[in-house]
Amino acid sequence: MGISRRTVLAGAAASVAAPAVATPAAASSDVVAITGVTVIDAHGRRRGQTVLMRGGRILDTGRISVPHDARVLDGRGKYLIPGLADMHTHATGIDATEPEMYVVNGVTTTREMSANEPAIGWQREIDSGVRVGPRWIVGSAIVDGSPSLWEGLGVPYVAVADAAEARAAVRAQAAAGAAFIKTYSRLSRESFHAIAAESRRAGLPFLGHVPDFVPVTEASDAGLHTIEHLFEFWYDTSRDEEWLRREIARIRVAGGDYAGWFTRLHPVEFAAARSHDRDKAARLFERLARNGTRVTPTLTVHWTCDTPQDVPHDDPRFRYVSADTLAYWQWCTDTIYLKGRTAKESAERQELFVRRLRLAGEMARAGVPLMTGTDLGTSYLMPGFSLHDELRLLVRAGVSTAQVLRAATLEPALSLGRHDQGLVTRGHVADLVLLDADPLRDIAATAQINSVVVRGKLIDAAARQRMLAGIEAAARAKPATGVLPVAAGCACHAPVSRA
Repeated sequence: MGISRRTVLAGAAASVAAPAVATPAAASSDVVAITGVTVIDAHGRRRGQTVLMRGGRILDTGRISVPHDARVLDGRGKYLIPGLADMHTHATGIDATEPEMYVVNGVTTTREMSANEPAIGWQREIDSGVRVGPRWIVGSAIVDGSPSLWEGLGVPYVAVADAAEARAAVRAQAAAGAAFIKTYSRLSRESFHAIAAESRRAGLPFLGHVPDFVPVTEASDAGLHTIEHLFEFWYDTSRDEEWLRREIARIRVAGGDYAGWFTRLHPVEFAAARSHDRDKAARLFERLARNGTRVTPTLTVHWTCDTPQDVPHDDPRFRYVSADTLAYWQWCTDTIYLKGRTAKESAERQELFVRRLRLAGEMARAGVPLMTGTDLGTSYLMPGFSLHDELRLLVRAGVSTAQVLRAATLEPALSLGRHDQGLVTRGHVADLVLLDADPLRDIAATAQINSVVVRGKLIDAAARQRMLAGIEAAARAKPATGVLPVAAGCACHAPVSRA
């Protein structure tokens, strides 16, 4: 199941050519006004508002007059929210329309969790104005322990065996321009703390997986900026924590044996989840909230990994991806997720997913700041589209619609240090989504998109439909190669290729 670096770069090169997707034309006036709209953001609901934009910024909001030469969009009966953020993505480069898929879904910010070539290339194109896309924040290569789970799999990673190598990795990634350092599961405790210290010296956030050998409390106290996924929480919240950590320490995983790691950890994780102690959990959550440690639950990826048999394979949204992507998803499901899985394990994993939902709800009620992320790159997750699935899963977990919207807008902005983002207010960036229904009443309304504003560019309803049609046409026009493409994945799947 090996992938060469050449394969990754070839996939990236194939994605460089911009797809034939219609983009919005320039407005006749440099001022855009959305009138009579209900604004909803982390500051609440405000009815009958006019929002003025120019040069990528919000000029003003409120019951204000509209310049005579402004381009006017009637917002009566509609709802305006800040642009959405997917804070856990891995650009695959399989389909070259990934940036546009984000935008038509109202996702105006993405955080790339492994510095791969497609993401870096798209970031340059978007920043230079060559194509329309989200604000793309690209982190470091994955920094893992030695041996690494990614060994021989073609994904950008750095394996560190000790504190000195960990510090050197941080310096190298900082010099390469990484916006943050991404930590991974097999880091030793010594290496993890060396990354924390060196990241502070470099002035970079470090974030990602809590390593198998580091308690969540210890990682949070060390300054881990955000915790990705819900794997490690079970041990800190278990009444059998001491025994469970001894079991984890006994697990040996060879380099590149991602599937083996995932399988061997399952019995321990399941035992930990079943020994969940609410009092210990409350103390942990209070500590995370006090430290300001944000959590990205990525319920969508847990859903696809825990219960792949429940994922529909006839989703009408799949018309926006290529035959190669569909084939890859199916192959991964059959070969990685379900192969060899017993009925007993399937039942355990279904129970585990229900427990993950409860865990996310507990965190939200305890005041732990949550953020939305999908772990794009996993089977049956789509750029932009799957973020709306994440919002619905968070509500199913017991998180209020207001909290979910905050997790998708303001919390990501604050996490990125963007104090001019995530709200619909004067001086903020003009990243906005106009909806046809009220998301506070039903979170599914976030997918009922009328228009999108990204970096001040208005994509009205007609332009958005043209972009969707172009994305679909590009997917259909791409010939099926019969070769399983590379996916730069994360927590729950290994990228693979088949000869």
